[in-house]
Amino acid sequence: MFKRINFDNITIVLHQPRHPENIGSVARAMCNMGFSRLVVIDPPNYDRNKILKLATHAASDVVDKTIIFTDLKDALSHFNYVVGATARLGGQRQVVNTPSKLAQKLVPISIENRIAILFGPEDRGLSNEDIRNCHGLVNIPAAEFSSLNLAQAVMIICYEIFTAGLEKNTEFIPRLANRHELDGMYDQLKDILVRISYINPENPDYWINKLRQFFSRFQLRAKEVSIIRGICRQIDWHGKKCYEDGQRMRKNRAMREHKKF
Repeated sequence: MFKRINFDNITIVLHQPRHPENIGSVARAMCNMGFSRLVVIDPPNYDRNKILKLATHAASDVVDKTIIFTDLKDALSHFNYVVGATARLGGQRQVVNTPSKLAQKLVPISIENRIAILFGPEDRGLSNEDIRNCHGLVNIPAAEFSSLNLAQAVMIICYEIFTAGLEKNTEFIPRLANRHELDGMYDQLKDILVRISYINPENPDYWINKLRQFFSRFQLRAKEVSIIRGICRQIDWHGKKCYEDGQRMRKNRAMREHKKF
């Protein structure tokens, strides 16, 4: 049986949008392309009347169902796959998809996984810290003037996903680990790698970001994350055991030396 896109599993996420009118325009663009799930994070000015004015009556349901968060990590914690939209390239933003390539990738993922497409503030976009929460990035190619209105960017990406969803798809991708599970894994990795002196405790995030980039190339499932965390726990247990055995041996040696006298 051919499965197509699951719109209910795709959410547009706006991080700190500055203008309520832009939120309304985004809701309208989503409605045009069949998307209905909108999350807004820490908006400095969430004026529902101004939002509805730009959303129009057709997209009022999108506005009514909008979920508001105050923290980015909390907002993304239950998603299995997060994509960040970026206008800037280079640095930590090396592997970037075009909207059409992204859409082809997201269609099979959407069947069993919750997807967030994350957009940053209109004036500065997503920070390097923000994109560490993302499995992948998308960039909309443009001419010399590359700055797009927020709603325009949302419309382009939603359109590409919508059209990709019209094609038949036989690929199946099972449930992936969500952000909460992945963040727990990264925290555990950082802790254990610092304690075994594999990474510099003065700047652990530098190496953890390298690991984030590495693991982001794979679509880790919850079971695989559990295996990695189990390995970390075993390393932790073995390290503590070696330490305790060493302490016990030193204590026994000291006692033997004491008895000689």
